[in-house]
Amino acid sequence: QVQLVESGGGLVQPGGSLRLSCASSVSTLRLDNMGWYRQYPGKEREWVASFTGQTSTLYVDSVKGRFTISRDNTKNTIFLRMNSLKPEDTAVYFCHARTIYGDYWGQGTQVTVSS
Repeated sequence: QVQLVESGGGLVQPGGSLRLSCASSVSTLRLDNMGWYRQYPGKEREWVASFTGQTSTLYVDSVKGRFTISRDNTKNTIFLRMNSLKPEDTAVYFCHARTIYGDYWGQGTQVTVSS
């Protein structure tokens, strides 16, 4: 069983920055496949960024150059640094981990980009 707890969401003005954190209940050294998704109201969850292995990263085109996924295995935590935020980034952001036992999700954290 893997428990994921997100934090760091909030209200920010367009052009601002936020850093989301996702703390894992198990060592992130054991979780190569971790990432972030977001969900707009009434829409399905969509992939934003992820690790493939411990260090390789992938991003959806709409956030490339603005968002950075990183990890601190000493704290069993991954992060999503979001710069140059736009109103269309407003969503609930979820942390995700895929293991041989299945997929695990955090509870989500709201990010609102508005002036």
